[in-house]
Amino acid sequence: MTTWTRTAAEVATITGGSVVGDDAVVVEQYVIDSRIATPGSTFVALRDERDGHDFVDAAFAAGSTSALVEQIETVPSGAAAIVVPDVLDALASLARARLADLEDPTVVGITGSTGKTSTKDLTAAALRASRRVHANPASWNNEFGVPLTVLSAPSDTHTLVVEMGERRPGDVHYLSEIVHPSIGVVTNVGLAHAEHLGGPEGVAAVLGELVRHIPPSGFVVLDADDEASRALGELAEATTVTVGSHDADVRVHDVTVDAELKVHASYSTPWGTVRVGLPLRGVHQARNAAFALAVAGVTAVDLEVAADALTTAPTAPWRMNVTTSPRGVVVINDAYNANPASMRAGLDALAALAVPGRRIAVLGEMRELGQWSDEAHRSIGAVVHAHQIDQLIVVGTGADALAETAREAGVATVSVADAEAAIDCLIDDVTDGDAVFVKASRAVGLEKVAAALMEATA
Repeated sequence: MTTWTRTAAEVATITGGSVVGDDAVVVEQYVIDSRIATPGSTFVALRDERDGHDFVDAAFAAGSTSALVEQIETVPSGAAAIVVPDVLDALASLARARLADLEDPTVVGITGSTGKTSTKDLTAAALRASRRVHANPASWNNEFGVPLTVLSAPSDTHTLVVEMGERRPGDVHYLSEIVHPSIGVVTNVGLAHAEHLGGPEGVAAVLGELVRHIPPSGFVVLDADDEASRALGELAEATTVTVGSHDADVRVHDVTVDAELKVHASYSTPWGTVRVGLPLRGVHQARNAAFALAVAGVTAVDLEVAADALTTAPTAPWRMNVTTSPRGVVVINDAYNANPASMRAGLDALAALAVPGRRIAVLGEMRELGQWSDEAHRSIGAVVHAHQIDQLIVVGTGADALAETAREAGVATVSVADAEAAIDCLIDDVTDGDAVFVKASRAVGLEKVAAALMEATA
């Protein structure tokens, strides 16, 4: 297996740029963080929250032999800078060129309000059983993560599984224009990023961008139990395949959760029936696995082989990771991100966990919900009460509506300013047999709470 390599001169031709320095330098191993630059790597100077151009010298000092930039003054001897009008556009052009060099790969695009990363990982595992598969590392699902995923694909890649994020209208269309998926999966339609997308209708519209992009010869996989997802089927020119608990092509049934919250489920499909024990936690993962089996089915991967592969699918960090601290406290770390659907799923899992002690939820703000924020947070407060959670710690003023609703319903609720204050509340209070569930939008930083609980020994 080899990666895609080009000279600096060839990269300049692809991107419409020009070379400063040695145009014969080999360009490969693209990185966007100078701290992980390695000898021979190519540093991509993106303009995001920080301007990558400020770190070009650091990347060269770390051993990078080339850089993709919009401006530069000097280049070390033996290195090259490819100067382009727009680095992001250049990255997309390189990804298209790389994709064109692969031997007619099948591209699976996965988007949705929740469950994208888990579904991506499960789908890649199911297909990898009989195909050479490449997929996004972690959650590299945005306008630079997707091109970097394509650029890192080995030359013998047969199938690309590409997670696509959707923070703004047009995002999924933009990514689809880069990778041209022939199979599209929409996990669900919820309120994630509703502030930027224009509410439920806007969310559905941006997810529909993937459905519209799938050619008539392809497949669109949708959730039959989600009314908004079903409606996306009307946009499809491709064959639609549904997953769900009742009238669906891939039917999920007999779902159980073991003492560690790991999921077991049966699947009745057009290709046969299987029962699968997943290494992932939470009932919602049974549906994510159904999407993976549907993609396996339409790509002619043997159902039994795909189901067996799912039993060892990888788990992502800070997503329903369940561990027990030295003090005997069960810590459910789901701090990677949060929206109403994923928050409810996590609380469902906490309620299902059999522990002798208390069930404690540490919840923070679900961001980017705009005018729907208070209503969404109140709905989660009601879920906390319905599940009879023993104690609730709410972090940050952005989740005040959650705290107020739970408190009014009789839940023992404490509001704190930040993750450090939540740690102070918990660290001397929790004891052997308690379970603590931690979740919020990524920026709230509640992974610190989970880490503190795991480090506490006395």
